[in-house]
Amino acid sequence: MYYSVKEIFYTLQGEGHQSGRPAVFCRFSGCNLWTGSHRSRIGSMCNFCDTDFVGVDGVKGGRFATAEALAQAVINAWPRHVLGLPLVVCTGGEPMLQVDESLVHALHCQGLEVAIETNGTLPVVPGVDWICVSPKGIAPLQQTSGDELKLVYPQAQALPEQFSTLDFKHFYLQPMDVSFIASKVGAEDTVRQAVDYCLEHPQWRLSLQTHKIIGIA
Repeated sequence: MYYSVKEIFYTLQGEGHQSGRPAVFCRFSGCNLWTGSHRSRIGSMCNFCDTDFVGVDGVKGGRFATAEALAQAVINAWPRHVLGLPLVVCTGGEPMLQVDESLVHALHCQGLEVAIETNGTLPVVPGVDWICVSPKGIAPLQQTSGDELKLVYPQAQALPEQFSTLDFKHFYLQPMDVSFIASKVGAEDTVRQAVDYCLEHPQWRLSLQTHKIIGIA
């Protein structure tokens, strides 16, 4: 088995509970909810996806023959002079199509804390240190517990109240980035809707895509 990775890069986590924390992002290729083809975007379950996860042609991307080889590539992206517990965020696409226990073990052997950002349609393997689930449309959730539930908002078929009783420590609403949608309302409308919902439902907090706001990867 090969691990197909779009890109590996060092940056600040831009979203959710760990926003602002330095991390290596390991973006896996492929997704089970959208092919990545712009022709099929409108009919996909998450037509608001803002990520290029197709292929292995990104920065430090490629196909890795072993978990150890990929873990080595990840730790190599963490600057040697930076102190503190290194964090890798496994994202996609949908990382749970590829992340397995062997990879989690290999990442831990490199001294990395392992976080995952998943749509929740596949169960997360044991050993992951931080689980962030971002539900999409009517896609059924298999991963119904974790550290953080981060819901892109608004979604007509994925309402906050559908998830508010699940076993997560933190609940976030993230205003939808409408720049990727053919028929779109203004960005300020999605932010206002998310703000208003959080004000009325204090269980939920606002998550902004700070990496886009400040212009970093």
